[in-house]
Amino acid sequence: MDLSVVIPAYRSQLSLPELLERLLRVLDTTGLSYEIVLVDDGSPDATWEVLCAHQRRFPDRIRLVQLMRNFGQHNALMCGLREARGRLVATMDDDLQHRPEDLPRLLARQAEGDYDLVYGGYRIRRHNFVRNMVTIPVLLFYQHVFRSRIAPTSFRVMRRELVESILHYRHAFTVVDGLLAWNTNRIGRVYIEHCRRSKGRSTYSLSKLVLLAFDLFTNFSIAPLRWLAWIGVLLLALGLGAGLWFGGQWAVDGAAPAESVRLSVANLWAAVGVLLGVQLLAFGLLGEYVGRVLLNVNGKPQYVVRQRVDETPEAGKPTAGRAARESPVQTGRAAAAAPAPAEPAGEVRGETSETPGTPETPDAADMANVAAARRTTEAGQQL
Repeated sequence: MDLSVVIPAYRSQLSLPELLERLLRVLDTTGLSYEIVLVDDGSPDATWEVLCAHQRRFPDRIRLVQLMRNFGQHNALMCGLREARGRLVATMDDDLQHRPEDLPRLLARQAEGDYDLVYGGYRIRRHNFVRNMVTIPVLLFYQHVFRSRIAPTSFRVMRRELVESILHYRHAFTVVDGLLAWNTNRIGRVYIEHCRRSKGRSTYSLSKLVLLAFDLFTNFSIAPLRWLAWIGVLLLALGLGAGLWFGGQWAVDGAAPAESVRLSVANLWAAVGVLLGVQLLAFGLLGEYVGRVLLNVNGKPQYVVRQRVDETPEAGKPTAGRAARESPVQTGRAAAAAPAPAEPAGEVRGETSETPGTPETPDAADMANVAAARRTTEAGQQL
């Protein structure tokens, strides 16, 4: 398999028909063997029905996975990456803001530069104002932490080796771009057009964007904790400086007039408010770190698969790649539940091949010898 295209889908029943039609047309012109892996991330609308209809039309090219509930775009993407079988793996959104016609450009760039990862970059982001404002600090943080000048997007092409390097990550709080940046710095970019969303509306609310930002901040860096430490040092220096200044004024002027006292009290309350705010911010950030560790230790799932729709395997052959896609927990449970192999008939480990517990039947000669030995013993006793 040359190429796998992974697409997480959520509330996209309107855009999926056009997306798949255009994507299939583009992939047919590449001359590559390919598959399209679509992951339904617990959509409440008819997204799954639309996906199943297209899979029935193209059973050899489209594979489907349905999750139990909505786990988030990056968690659904990790599911799709585990299902993918291609030598190259591409990812894109389901809302037609990524043009399928740009995919060959990313593939060509990857081949030319021998990159591990190629992003489809945007010169102008066609998101709404709120999302753009939240995205800017997140991208700046990403570029600072990973020392990268290339801003990540959800339109990517990756080598199989890079994909395999991140599949071990099974924690619930997932940011795929952070995992990729941890494992390679051979990253390229192709500028593409970021289209406006023409069908439906974005499901990324402000709260989801903030949670995604916290995932990036707390999962891949302790920089926020260091920033808080520096803020503490700065406030300590300001407090000491203010104390020395007021102490000097008191020593020079003696008893302060009433106006100076009122001003000092106002400054004191302002300083207390700032200090309390910083302390609460610090406690909240520490709580995020500790809480995420607790949830990961307790085994909060990254995702749970409800069902898969795949091409029917040949008789007597398992579905290709299924064993490699099972999680270690699932594999261990299956091994524990599997019946132990039956021992060969008549064979007991550590015993002879004869049936245990069945004494050997004595023959006539043995019986005669036993009788003769008994008579000899009795004669000796009489003497």
